[in-house]
Amino acid sequence: MKLESLRTPGMVLACGCVILCLSFGVRAGMGLYLQPMSLEYGWGREVFSIAMAIQNLLWGALGPFAGGYADRHGAGRVVAIGGVAYVLGLVVMAFADTPLTLHLGSGFFIGLALSATSFGIVMAVIGRVVPSEKRSAALGIATAAGSFGQFALLPVAQFFISRYDWHVALLVMAGIAALIVPLAVAMAGRPAAAAGPAQSIGAALHEAWRERGFHLLFWGYFVCGFHIAMLTVHLPSFVTDQGLRAEHGMTALALIGLFNVIGSLGAGWLGGRFSKKYLLSIIYAIRELLIAVLVTFPLSPITL
Repeated sequence: MKLESLRTPGMVLACGCVILCLSFGVRAGMGLYLQPMSLEYGWGREVFSIAMAIQNLLWGALGPFAGGYADRHGAGRVVAIGGVAYVLGLVVMAFADTPLTLHLGSGFFIGLALSATSFGIVMAVIGRVVPSEKRSAALGIATAAGSFGQFALLPVAQFFISRYDWHVALLVMAGIAALIVPLAVAMAGRPAAAAGPAQSIGAALHEAWRERGFHLLFWGYFVCGFHIAMLTVHLPSFVTDQGLRAEHGMTALALIGLFNVIGSLGAGWLGGRFSKKYLLSIIYAIRELLIAVLVTFPLSPITL
């Protein structure tokens, strides 16, 4: 099969969706390992929390550099490297018995992997190949795919944790994440050269930093990332602390992923017809309201 046949908009969208499904599905289950790892090694929860903080910080810090490398050498190569880093990070995490190895595997390697296999890289490719009149819907579909991964893979991870142990679950997730590498072929190719002189990554960041729109998106994603990371990492353990079962926390996170599929598809459709900034403001307001409801009422499986 020639590379050109993999560069059709439909194929790029399909492969990009699967990559996001795997990348975000595996990452969304990190909180399931906090309690069993901490109990086995006698760690305080801050050990695992720091590892997740390193992961998120590196994901954000390395994102611009992964994007710049993709511009110069092709997104396919970046995604493939990210897939390898993902597998390596999960394997190191599976055999981690010290805080240092945990921080190396789940912090450094998976943080590097997420910067290369998440929205910034994959959706840029999709946005380039899809016609402008269909772009908003296509990006909504891709976002929904990441959420579907959360819905689909969390029960798999919880099953292997409950049936075997967390070591086995992480190795299974490593095997699933390895599928990112062959799928990266569809992401191959570099964007067409822009008119005007070439711009360094530093110059591009400097230019972006002076744009009001960049700051609105940057801090908007900061707020989003903060509370989503808090939920995915700490909700499963918080639920068991309140007397519920681990399966309840897993189900809550999986349902977030499932209904975010609906929300993402709806937002993609609406984004092609209404002002995106007002839609995004409404989404944040709804999130604020529902989190307030969650912490106000007594915790039960229904309110959860």
